[in-house]
Amino acid sequence: MAWWGARPSLSSDSRHPKLGPFPALYVIIGGPLRGTRSHTDLTKAAVEEGAQLVQLREKGLEAKDLVRIAREMRDVCHEHGALLIVNDRVDVAFEADADGVHVGQEDISPETARVILGPGKIVGVSVDNLAEAEEAATAGVDYVGLGPVYATSTKDCGVLPCGASLVKEVATRVRLPVFGIGGITPENTLPVLQAGAAGVAVISAFLTAPDPRQAVRAFLEVFRVFSAAGKAEAEANNTTKHLV
Repeated sequence: MAWWGARPSLSSDSRHPKLGPFPALYVIIGGPLRGTRSHTDLTKAAVEEGAQLVQLREKGLEAKDLVRIAREMRDVCHEHGALLIVNDRVDVAFEADADGVHVGQEDISPETARVILGPGKIVGVSVDNLAEAEEAATAGVDYVGLGPVYATSTKDCGVLPCGASLVKEVATRVRLPVFGIGGITPENTLPVLQAGAAGVAVISAFLTAPDPRQAVRAFLEVFRVFSAAGKAEAEANNTTKHLV
């Protein structure tokens, strides 16, 4: 069931107005897998093919370099109607006027990030269980990244893969968009969407692909199939109601 169908009573203020439409592809760029390719070129490859969100995720660069890169990525994203999120570094997100920040459980608190960035920006948080997701909702975040859904080497947090079953539980019980992350590929995306995720966040499936643009297209084709199936199901249900 689609995210919006999983909770039909979802209030209009339960997500940031910039987020969506769903399902959404969230591409994370940075780290060793980037190789020698520029952040800007990879961002172009992602958003020109239809990714809705891009995250800058670099752990070892100086703040001034991160701000410069983030501004360049932001401009590319905005040219194509996409959003730029900065991982961890609220200071960089603020200085670069990014669309938001994504924080982990050991990073600055979502509440503090909100105070620094203001109500107009997006604040997301990483979670790996229902309790953390519920706490994030209480903290007023705009979305959660839940994982690792599948086995992965890029999200090494010492937590076993949660599978689509936890995605379903969190998506059903927490009034927030849930992005599945960790080991996500076009081949295993459909169960995550069917579990109620608002989308998927991808790292290695994009950065290690022989053709990153084709990787984005492959994910979006899964989204298309999923959305078409949901539309057909809704139309069938509507027809059945009229026949009863």
